Amino acid sequence: MWMITEQIRDLIKTALFGIGIKEGEIPDYTLEHPDVMSHGDFATNIAMVLYRQAASNLDSHVGELNWVVDKDFIPKNPKQLADKIIEIINKKLPKEISKVEVAGPGFINFYLAPTYFAEEIQEILNKGDNYGKNNNLNKQKTTIEYTDPNPFKEFHIGHLMSNSIGEAVSRLVEANGAEIIRANYQGDVGLHVAKTIWGVQKMLKDKIAKSQDFFGNLFGLGKNTKIWGQAYALGAINYEKNDETKKEIISLNKKIYEKSDKKINNIYNVGRKVSLAEFEKMYKILGTQFNEYFFENEMSKPGKELVEKNIETGIFEKSDGAIIFPGEKYGLHTRVFVNKEGLPTYEAKELALAKIKYDRTNYDKSIVITGNEINDYYRVVMKALSLIYPDLEKRVVHLGHGMLRLPTGKMSSRTGKVITGEYLLQEIQKNVLEKMKDRQFSDKEKNKIGEIISVGALKYSILKQSVDSDIIFDFEKSLSFEGDSGPYLQYACVRAKSILEKAKKEGIKFKINSESGEMTGELAKMLIRFGEIVERAGREYAPHYLATYLTQLAGVFSTFYAQEMIVDKNNINSPAKVALTQAFSIVLNNGLNLLGIKVPERM
Repeated sequence: MWMITEQIRDLIKTALFGIGIKEGEIPDYTLEHPDVMSHGDFATNIAMVLYRQAASNLDSHVGELNWVVDKDFIPKNPKQLADKIIEIINKKLPKEISKVEVAGPGFINFYLAPTYFAEEIQEILNKGDNYGKNNNLNKQKTTIEYTDPNPFKEFHIGHLMSNSIGEAVSRLVEANGAEIIRANYQGDVGLHVAKTIWGVQKMLKDKIAKSQDFFGNLFGLGKNTKIWGQAYALGAINYEKNDETKKEIISLNKKIYEKSDKKINNIYNVGRKVSLAEFEKMYKILGTQFNEYFFENEMSKPGKELVEKNIETGIFEKSDGAIIFPGEKYGLHTRVFVNKEGLPTYEAKELALAKIKYDRTNYDKSIVITGNEINDYYRVVMKALSLIYPDLEKRVVHLGHGMLRLPTGKMSSRTGKVITGEYLLQEIQKNVLEKMKDRQFSDKEKNKIGEIISVGALKYSILKQSVDSDIIFDFEKSLSFEGDSGPYLQYACVRAKSILEKAKKEGIKFKINSESGEMTGELAKMLIRFGEIVERAGREYAPHYLATYLTQLAGVFSTFYAQEMIVDKNNINSPAKVALTQAFSIVLNNGLNLLGIKVPERM
């Protein structure tokens, strides 16, 4: 489809040259699919844009326009200009285009030939799993950092959102030819760790944590990750309301950085190990496998050294015992990069991360995916990075995403009111299994299918919106088998496979027939747009374009299924219909895979 788009643009350019327009005079114009498929396969507004531009440039009345080769031709309106453009195009109309027409006030509509659709559908069948991929990025090495859960805290629903978006963006950019390095940056030092360890010490001292899980291993710190979340909440609350506790936690934070206290080190090591192991379980469920792990403790020393080194250059300044970046100079806000205790802040470590990430992966592009609540913070970091490592700053793209919430409201790890990723997926699966209770599946199969549908429902709910949108997860809508949902797409895929199995049993082999009406129907027209959708979604880091397309495609297939007898040995068009069903199955599977959504064998 990309090739035909360029071919049409070349036809338009040649026609414009034919009426006296030079290369540099061609205005920006649109070439897109009409909303109504019967209006053609592509439509352009070039005649209207060009006519308006010419009138403006000449500062003349409409009737005075005369810049075409044929001096006897003076277009009185855009429609007449469109007719002239079509006249030139029709002199050398390629075989891929059956006709070109003027519509409305001057739109030019292009209709593709049945043979073109037949060839494209055949390409889908030939390429299979590889259909939709391109080499636009030509093995560009791209590091994509996402999820970023902090050890000593729970994996919450915000991490689910970051992971869903990050994995989809990774797959889409990869489908555009890039070499992808999935990276995970985790905060294993900082005040949140000190608050957690203080909370653990407090719980042990007060004998709050008496469970076997808690006392089972070193210092009683077992595999119960909830304990760590509770400890963090206890430390965070006391940090804010008690000045003495605040001093204790600040002192504890310094000991963690320095690794100067053996008991604290032991608690730290157990907590870090338990947290990271739990995170890996979530990654496996979500279908993510990271290539590189970066940790905040690795960035502390180089981050601090980098900031101190650039005081003399004027990039950073000393202020009241701390080291700051004066963001006001650049229309931003000032941020602390080394605090009064001499410890590097997250900002300083972020600068070190950009360099260390580059040293380790040699990236051409580095995409960093975080919640959009830190967009302003990241602008400051990026500005500082541009002054220290200008070449690296040009390679870094920050993608800020919205917040995921349940109808119950906002969560807060500080108060302990955290909705964990595990809890949300379990709740979704409970709802799925309730819907499946009458299905004749074994319990093991139900649980397996339930997990696939649950993860798919969650991911689609996130990915169908633009990345920066906030989302309130709606259980009923997200689990519907009809309409705008993950299960709806999964079911459409399962249904197509079922039809193909039936065709196989009936001995009907798919066959492309360019003379069959199905080859120019809505389903064929939708199917061949897949490649351009993948290209755009990857180029703009916008999975929602693909999610929207797949839902529209499934709707068209549903209509096709309802109106056509696909498997019918007595119908000469049945092989062509089966071919379209096979093509649909390939495209929908490929699209869902790019979104990180699996399809169960049965539903």
